[in-house]
Amino acid sequence: MNKLTWKNLSLYAGMLFSCAALLIMPALNTDAGDANMDLRGKAFTNPSEKFVMPAEWIKKPVKYESWAEGADIAIMLEQDVYQTILPLIQRYAKEKNIKIAVREGTCGIAAGMLAGKTVDMGGFCCPPGKEDRLPGIKFHTLGIVGKAFLVHPANTVDSLSTEQLTNIFRGKIYRWSELKMSNGQQGPDWPIKTIARLHCISRPGHWRLMLDKDEYYGPSMKEVGSIPDMLALVAASRESIGSEVLSMVEKYKYGGKVKIVKINGHSPNNPADLASFKYPYYRTYTITTWQGKGVENPKARRLAEYLMNAVETLDPARFGFVPSSGLRKAGWKYSGSELVGEPG
Repeated sequence: MNKLTWKNLSLYAGMLFSCAALLIMPALNTDAGDANMDLRGKAFTNPSEKFVMPAEWIKKPVKYESWAEGADIAIMLEQDVYQTILPLIQRYAKEKNIKIAVREGTCGIAAGMLAGKTVDMGGFCCPPGKEDRLPGIKFHTLGIVGKAFLVHPANTVDSLSTEQLTNIFRGKIYRWSELKMSNGQQGPDWPIKTIARLHCISRPGHWRLMLDKDEYYGPSMKEVGSIPDMLALVAASRESIGSEVLSMVEKYKYGGKVKIVKINGHSPNNPADLASFKYPYYRTYTITTWQGKGVENPKARRLAEYLMNAVETLDPARFGFVPSSGLRKAGWKYSGSELVGEPG
């Protein structure tokens, strides 16, 4: 057996202190971090930061895949943008008597086809990340659309503050009865089930406007990979809360099966609330064109110019859409035709 010396006593005391510190410190650090942590992520990236590509890629021309052979313009659009602007594209093609090949996909697929130089135009539901800023690519913001937070129609809670919403998804508010309705009564005594779709994880904006990182979400949050799954789960469970744009609620026929919750008393389909930033959750609808020898298609450029104006005709209350003209008037920041900053 080791002798009990002053040196050993000092070592044992140090070990005990370290263990106690490990037990105490995480709680202290977590509280301090929570108090000072900026949970909201960046809304936009710096347009001057370009992604570097090799000279061979820069010289490579745009070449269509088989699905777009013979077309005057080839386009890959993220599904939200596709749903919103496809009728405008079809109308333009008919008026100009040109063939436009359009496919529906995701932001990732659009980015991949632009990187492969197989389309003239891509469409995104969020602002570009640095990796999207390829040489020769120009971004054009069509506008923003409100992202609605949705609950089951049986849920009597009709409005949340931004703080309450954040704490719900962080797992700090566990039951609807912890909240009060607009008439002052308590919400139903049900557990809260949060649902999130953490898409486009490499890009700014969209879901990051509430919580910047997936680890900020509470441990009981259920992550889904598709819009239909999001809507189906909210509609199926009276305890659930999720989010989606209203054009997708309409597309998948969930009107009446889910209910919009106001945030700070403001609605996602009120364009004035969106433009003034009183409703702070939105997606940014963006399209691209090419500039430069071998990649620029004048017909695609003219289509982009047309779309930037044609979105002014969209019903703002139907989708909660604010075109770039309305954003500029409200003080949102632009670099050329690209939205790069919120007002204020």
